[in-house]
Amino acid sequence: MTKLYLALVLVVEAAAIGVLWFVLSPSLALFLVPILPLTLVVALLLHYVEGSPGYRARRLSPEDITRYRTREAPDDDTPQDLSHSIVERAEEIHRTLLESPSEVQVEMCALGYRACVNDMITLTHLINEELKTAGPIRRFRLRSARRRATDSLSSAREAMPPGVLRATRQEH
Repeated sequence: MTKLYLALVLVVEAAAIGVLWFVLSPSLALFLVPILPLTLVVALLLHYVEGSPGYRARRLSPEDITRYRTREAPDDDTPQDLSHSIVERAEEIHRTLLESPSEVQVEMCALGYRACVNDMITLTHLINEELKTAGPIRRFRLRSARRRATDSLSSAREAMPPGVLRATRQEH
């Protein structure tokens, strides 16, 4: 919309300069010709300033923040994407448990491991459904994605302290 307004302003200025050229004197019109590029430069500067992150941050209000909705994650993840996600989380769990984690970190890793196991179940179902119609190369890729996820989960499981994954009293 601002491009339309800029074009209209430039057309009006050019028309005004043309009218001055014929009605008054060409010397006065030549004196006003630099207004056209000056208008364009000012419009470009305003566009640059308004598009800057600092300007947008100053204009951000609490209402804008509460109204903001993130894009929903797509439900139709590919098996490779889900496998990659499982591998990343399992490696992070493994890395955290190899350090000297606190009790809270161990509990968080156990929760993360359980989420990875749930995703692994989903991954297995996705792969089993896709294997029915997949060609040989696709089957190889699906099986390697499952193997990577399984291997990373088993390494995270081995790093878990004994008894962490047992059901708590609340889960019984």
